[in-house]
Amino acid sequence: MAGSTTKKAIIRRFDREPVAGYVNPVSYLRPDGIELLSAQGNVALVPYPDVKTVSFVRDFDGSDARERRVFNTRPKMEGLWIRFVFRDGELMEGVMPNNLLSAEPHGFTVIPPDPYSNQQRVFIPRTALHSVEVLGVVLKHSQKRVAVY
Repeated sequence: MAGSTTKKAIIRRFDREPVAGYVNPVSYLRPDGIELLSAQGNVALVPYPDVKTVSFVRDFDGSDARERRVFNTRPKMEGLWIRFVFRDGELMEGVMPNNLLSAEPHGFTVIPPDPYSNQQRVFIPRTALHSVEVLGVVLKHSQKRVAVY
């Protein structure tokens, strides 16, 4: 998501309305919450326990109520196919890089099931989750498994 210094994002919260604004993809994850710049120019820090997801979106007007939350079939893109169960029981699946060293300490950034929808990427804080399950490892067709001894 390189290019500009800020990205459009919508923060879904557990007990409140979603908040739309802009985040700096390099520094939006603070030790005590997510830093968001509103369209009015106000900076807010949303605490991790309040956040359900941070969706990086193409457009603020696109509703994520219609967004697909799970894959209909096995994902085609390479990476770890992950299922997230939120504290409120909602399910969501996504694909993240097959490199656990790239995982953020505060949560997981995944590609949602429909990468052509309004959501391009989704950050899910660890505090929002009840459980995380790896459903599969999706490899390139030309990539073969190699035994390491």
